[in-house]
Order: sequence, then C-alpha cells, then structure tokens
Amino acid sequence: MNIAHELHTYTLGKLTQGDMVKRILSAALDAADPDQAVRRNLIIRGKQLQVNKHSYQLDDFSRVYLLAVGKAAPLMASAAQSILGKCVADVLVITKYAPAQLVANLRVLEAGHPIPDERSLRAGQQILDLLAQTTDSDLVIFLISGGGSALMTAPVDGVSLADMEILTAALLGCGARIDEINTLRRALDRIKGGGLARAAAPARTIGLLLSDVVDSPLEAIASGPTVPNPTTRADALAVLEKYDLLSQIPGAIMEFLRKKEAPSIFAKNGGMSAGQGDRGNTLVIGSNIISAKAAWEQANREGFDARILTTSLQGEAAQVGRELAMTLRGALFDEAVSLFKSSSRRGRRRLNMNRPLCLIAGGETTVTLGDAIGHGGRNQELALAAVAELAGLQNVMLVTLATDGEDGPTDAAGAVVTGDTLQRAQALGFSPDKYLRRHDAYPFFDALGDLLKPGSTGTNVNDLTFLFAF
Repeated sequence: MNIAHELHTYTLGKLTQGDMVKRILSAALDAADPDQAVRRNLIIRGKQLQVNKHSYQLDDFSRVYLLAVGKAAPLMASAAQSILGKCVADVLVITKYAPAQLVANLRVLEAGHPIPDERSLRAGQQILDLLAQTTDSDLVIFLISGGGSALMTAPVDGVSLADMEILTAALLGCGARIDEINTLRRALDRIKGGGLARAAAPARTIGLLLSDVVDSPLEAIASGPTVPNPTTRADALAVLEKYDLLSQIPGAIMEFLRKKEAPSIFAKNGGMSAGQGDRGNTLVIGSNIISAKAAWEQANREGFDARILTTSLQGEAAQVGRELAMTLRGALFDEAVSLFKSSSRRGRRRLNMNRPLCLIAGGETTVTLGDAIGHGGRNQELALAAVAELAGLQNVMLVTLATDGEDGPTDAAGAVVTGDTLQRAQALGFSPDKYLRRHDAYPFFDALGDLLKPGSTGTNVNDLTFLFAF
C-alpha cells in the first residue's frame, strides 16, 4: 500500500514540505496494511505453519477454517487464504464494505457499522453455525480487526437487535469511551467476551488481531470474541450510571444486567481459552503504536526531530485539539512540553530546534454531541479546535488522520491546520467557534480545501495526529 498521492489537500499541495508530510502519513498507513501484517505473522515452512513462536503441523488437522471479521477482514482473509491455499476448508468474511476485486474466492457478508443492523444479526448467527461444526481435529484462524463489535452480533436471550441499536446510539451520543462501550457489548452478546472461542472449542484456535483500541487490550479489540471477559454485568451497569443513561436504556437490557451473574465456563467440552494453554494463540499484528513508530522512522529519514508523545490519547476531541496545539506552541517557544509524557528516552531529551519538528500522538478521542449535530468526525473536530490556538504562528502544521480513511460518517479521514487557517476561514466569513459548537467541522475544512480524503484504507488502528514545525 502506498497512498501518498491520495493525501492531497490545498495546504499540502501549496507548501514545499507537503510531500514530506504525505510520506510520513503514508508510512503510518503502510505499517497497518492488513495484507502485509498477515504475511509477516502467518508463515508456512514446508508443512508447518508458524505463528507467534508456535508451530502447527498442518497434516494434524482435518480442516482449517478462516473466519475474518472487521473493516480489514477482506484483505486479511485474502492474504491468509493465499498463504494456506488448499489447506483451507471454508472461509467466512464479515465486513462493512466488500471490495469486488478481493472477494472472488471468499464468502463475504456485509453488515452494519457503527450500529449493528439485521445484517449483523445474520452474520453473527452464520459464524456461530459454522463454529458448531468444529471438532478437536480442526484449526480455526480468527482474523479480527476494527469494527468487529458492530459487524457481528448475537444478543443474549431476551434482548433484541432494536434494544442493542438504542443502547449503541446512546453510548455513542454521550461520549462514552470505546472500552466502556465494549464493556456493555461483552455483557450482552453471546459472541463477544470469548463467545467465539467457546463456540469453536475444542478446536485449536489462532487469533491475528489488528487493534483499533487504545493500548490494545485483547478483550477490547472487537469486544474480545476470542479471549475471556474481564468485566461483569455490574461493570456494565456502572458505565450506564456514569453517563446517566439508566432511564434511557430498554427494559430488557436493564433486566438482564441486574440478574445475578452465573459463574462462566469459558470453553465448551473442556477446551481452553484463546491465549491460554495449548488450545489458543492470540497475537496483535497491527496497532496504533506500530503505525506511530513507522511514522516516527519516516519522519527521521525526512530530517525531522521526531517524537512520539503518546499512543493513549483519549478524551473530548475539542479539548485534546487545544492541548495538542498548546504543546506545539510550547515547543516552538522553547517552553516545557508537559501536556504529554513520552515513554521513550528520545522523547525526554531536549528538542532540537535546529531541525524541523514532528510530534506524533495516537489514540482515539470522543465527541459528545448534545443537541447540536453537524457533519464531521472526531479527527476533524480535533483539528477545528486547534485553529484558534495555532492562529498567526509561522511554519507550523497540525494534521489529523483516521487510519481507516473514514472519520465519523464522512468521506474524510481528517484535516490540515496551519497558522493561517483562521485568517483564510475568516476571509470566507467562517467562524471556527461557531462551527465547533455545531460539531460541524466537515463543511469548514471542505471550504478551505483541507480535508484529507484518502478513501477507505481497508484497515483501522485508531487515529493519529501530527504536529509539525518547519
């Protein structure tokens, strides 16, 4: 994957440093390329399959199944099938969009995202039906990527899809973090919180995961369908209480969550959980930190003094945008860069202002919509909040990037802000504050020609924000 030529905006085309910036952004996306991530970690040597220091003698298995779920599922499944060839007995792919050029030899189901729909329900049942056939002589390879939580669902008895749609919309609208949303999903779904591993047992399992979750806890990626659930129904109720949602949630969900929780047996027929013992093997093969490091390496090759500030960025997008802009301003004026602490020794040494600067922050912010709902996404809102803070500064740039190429319900991945963005906007009669109050970042940056529109990248490892000083 090399999409540098697709990352054009007005500002990136105008500035002499634009091509360097595009190469840095492309390096981050290349590192999350699902095809290459699978090929790096699923290796055939003779009749042996090697994954994460584990070896599997393929002749020992009666059947090998590939089950891929998420936005990157088609690319991951296509790569795995090309590696395993005739060893594969069946393939099932569940994704948001199915690229025609990839699905000729794959069984693909499209489903709803970010809110599960009837297609998600059918997909969940089909994957459970397939896994019901497995025996202890089978190998199941799960290929999991961002979006898996919504794309397949099998609500617990008594809870309907409509109930889950209401719950998901309420959680997204109140600004709940993705880990909090997944706590509810695991409690209310037979697939999540280890459900797929339970259904697959006693077959042996391999899980290759592209993480779209901050810090990549296994139980949070697609709500942890192949690993044990570390949270309880009480934890799920606590999330609803935190956001004052108890009165807005359907009665069937509340009734289930308030029932006494029975001790769970993770795997059927004595099988062991994924990631534990000799029956399961789970590995994160792509993540925000992997992409951030790739961007850092490219920035250094381009001559920047590059730092990774954090890959655990969370909070309200607007507030984070202001803080990141303040961090860049502080670096310019040789002030303490104290808003974010780097975990690397390189990040703690003094900034070298004789070289251009590239600061990288990764994670996933949220937007609390309230009554004002405009058009945009969290990356665009973060960028919009930085406009006033960077106004008037020379030779600076902030770039936001959703690694899946789709920020919120838009065709943009993010936006570009410089020190003259405010002046350009005011010349058009645009007030950043007004658009920010309406959560309406898309038309603001669209008018300036500074929306990033790489198209769907086929991957998702959270968001990245880049701070440049040239």
